[in-house]
Amino acid sequence: MMPFRLTHTSAFRSAAFLLITSLSLSGVALSQSHNLIKQTLSFGSYSSSGDYGESVETDILYFPVSYSVNRGKWAAQLTVPHLRVDGVGSVLVNIGGVNRAVAGTAREQNSGIGDSTLAVTYQMDPISEKSPFVDFRLDIKIPTADRNRGLGTGEVDYSAQIDISQYYGSTLLFGSFGYTFRGETDLYVGLEDSAYMQLGVARPLSLKWNIGAFYDYREPASVFSTEVHELVPYISWQISDKWSFTGLAAFGFTEASADTAVLGQISYSW
Repeated sequence: MMPFRLTHTSAFRSAAFLLITSLSLSGVALSQSHNLIKQTLSFGSYSSSGDYGESVETDILYFPVSYSVNRGKWAAQLTVPHLRVDGVGSVLVNIGGVNRAVAGTAREQNSGIGDSTLAVTYQMDPISEKSPFVDFRLDIKIPTADRNRGLGTGEVDYSAQIDISQYYGSTLLFGSFGYTFRGETDLYVGLEDSAYMQLGVARPLSLKWNIGAFYDYREPASVFSTEVHELVPYISWQISDKWSFTGLAAFGFTEASADTAVLGQISYSW
């Protein structure tokens, strides 16, 4: 079996983390009422392009639809994406987990439903007014992608993480630390469980605009891949009481990262 490389859409996973974090932080004051339910429907568009050490570039289009619900200390989010991959077979698409690599060197295009993700978050009570917010999160990658079309491994993956955030004046510092357990598959050899980390800062520009950036690090997900190091600046706009928009770009520093990656996500809350 041919070795394969990885292309990570960690930028979108980070955007999802920002959404969950936003729900958690805004819900701190609201969590006193356990009967209060907040729901959010989000539509995203992710595009990336890179050669990943190959002679031909691989282009990825990823269109996720997410539904989130927050009640008291608990939050849950289900994401179902549509995916299109155009590239060589030595690139393994990684969208919220490890997906199927198509062996070979010929450029081909595959599209369809990608792997879905279910995320559940529990928000701890702050010890004091000045203590950080701490959330525990479990992600389950549901193998809804068609492995025969090169869009998924057909296996379930699990990710466990802790999210920590702290305000200093109007500036928010946040971090995410987690570990992914990948389902075994006879289709690919060399896949490994791996750790990841995100560290970032956010600051309001006005009542409706916020800017921030985070550093994303991920251990190799395969014996044939490298670490992921990315810097991701982002901006968010609270369009109205119900509508919001988040946009970000990712700048990678290793072959496991895309040369260019951008994402836009619009959300409606009620």
